[in-house]
Amino acid sequence: MQPATNQWLLFALGSAFFAALTAILGKLGVADINSNLATLIRTVVIFTLTLGIVVMRHEWQPLNKLSAYSISMLILSGLATGLSWLCYYRALQLGPASKVAPIDKLSVALVIVFAVLFLNEALTWKMALGGVLITAGAVLLAL
Repeated sequence: MQPATNQWLLFALGSAFFAALTAILGKLGVADINSNLATLIRTVVIFTLTLGIVVMRHEWQPLNKLSAYSISMLILSGLATGLSWLCYYRALQLGPASKVAPIDKLSVALVIVFAVLFLNEALTWKMALGGVLITAGAVLLAL
């Protein structure tokens, strides 16, 4: 594996690992706390962690150097993330993690569709088949 070329794969695997931990720890965390408050606590922790990383790595950028388009897209992404987390934690509070997490991962199939529609990414037969299999697996696990 080439370090620079396939570095995304290492981070994607890390994301999957930590997402799995998120489901388990989140399910335990919402047992005695309102799901909205649980999401707020999670958000504060993420904010603090990310702030620490940006400060330690000296990654601040002057606001006037950031494009309005990028900021707008990140704001919308943040709103989508917040709504996703609120829904996810409420679903974890109401249902089993082993069923909630696979349904949540239908986002993978939706990303494929959205990437083709909005980012003009090519839809290969492998990508289409993978999306169908992910969808079938999520539905099968949720039954």
